[in-house]
Amino acid sequence: MSRIVVFGAGGRAGVKVVAEAAGRGHEVTAVVRDPGRHPGLGGARVKVAAGDVTDAGGVAALAAGHDVAVQVAARLDMGSREFYTAATRALVDGLARAGVSRLVALGIGSLLEVSPGVRLIDTPGFPADARAFSLGHAAELELLAGSALDWVVIAPPPVFLDAEAARTGRYRFGDGRVPEAQEGDPAFSYADLAVALVDEAETPAHHRVQVAVSY
Repeated sequence: MSRIVVFGAGGRAGVKVVAEAAGRGHEVTAVVRDPGRHPGLGGARVKVAAGDVTDAGGVAALAAGHDVAVQVAARLDMGSREFYTAATRALVDGLARAGVSRLVALGIGSLLEVSPGVRLIDTPGFPADARAFSLGHAAELELLAGSALDWVVIAPPPVFLDAEAARTGRYRFGDGRVPEAQEGDPAFSYADLAVALVDEAETPAHHRVQVAVSY
C-alpha cells in the first residue's frame, strides 16, 4: 500500500484516479481548490484537502509523507502556458521539499509525434487555439526535463475521451508517437486512463519520458 497525493482530484481524470487508487487499497490525499464543490470525493482511504498546485509551499505541505504524486490538474481561467509553467515549477520545488521523488502527470496527445521530429501540433492546419493550449504542456515537459524528479508524462490519444465508459482495465503504452487506432476501438476512457496513471504510480515502468497510452 502506498500514500498517493493527487493534484486536480476534482476533474474528470482526477475523480477516476482517486477512485482507482483508493479501490486498490492505497491511501489517497485528493487535492482540490475548493473541497465544498466536491462533496462526493471523499470516502474510505480518501482525504480531501484544499490546495493550489501552483503554490510550492502548499505542494510541499500536502505531499509530505506521501510516496508518489499524480498531477492531473488543469485551469481554464488562466493561460495554459502560465498555468502549466507555474504548476510544474511548484511541483518540482514542493515535491523536493517534501521528499517525494516520483511524479506521474497527465499529458496531451497533440504533443506526440506523427513522424520523426514532427509533433501533431506542428502539422499544417492544426487549430491555433488547441496549439496554444498544447504549448502549456510543452512548457511542462521542458521544466520536468530540467528537474531531478523521477517523472513520467502519460499522453492519451488526441481525441475527446469518454467520461462515462466503465473501467475495463485494458490499455497499452506506446512511445512518443501518436498511437495507431485499431479498427473498432472505442474512444479511450477516463476510467482506463486512470488505470494507466495509477499503475505508473504503483509500479514505475517509465522514467523521465513522455509516453502515449491507448487501447
